[in-house]
Amino acid sequence: MIDPGSVLTTDLVGLATTRHAYVLFVLLSTIGLYMLIANENLVKKVIGVNMFQTGIFLFFITSAYRVGGSAPIIEGAGPYVSPLPQVIVLTAIVVGISLTAVGLALSIRLYNEYGTLRADALREVIGDE
Repeated sequence: MIDPGSVLTTDLVGLATTRHAYVLFVLLSTIGLYMLIANENLVKKVIGVNMFQTGIFLFFITSAYRVGGSAPIIEGAGPYVSPLPQVIVLTAIVVGISLTAVGLALSIRLYNEYGTLRADALREVIGDE
């Protein structure tokens, strides 16, 4: 009789050793989400958002990969690769850089105004005003 627990463990180990990009996607997304939720420092929250975005970008690019795929502009070259995920990721990178710049600029402005970057301290100071 086959032990279902050992089969599941073997499948997970096999998946983790053959799908490196998916493991990295899960790690980046989890660490980024944890940084976003657990840290009170605004700069660390911005870094967490960037890590989470990078994980999502990696997922889109990895899921669009095809073995032996070619550009859709070459006729009869075999299985084609959709360029849509790459276009979406390029657009998202530009939006992510813009959001990072705005977030860091707001962090600098808040630090100059209130002297702290901790979200809980900012809530107290702004609540007292």
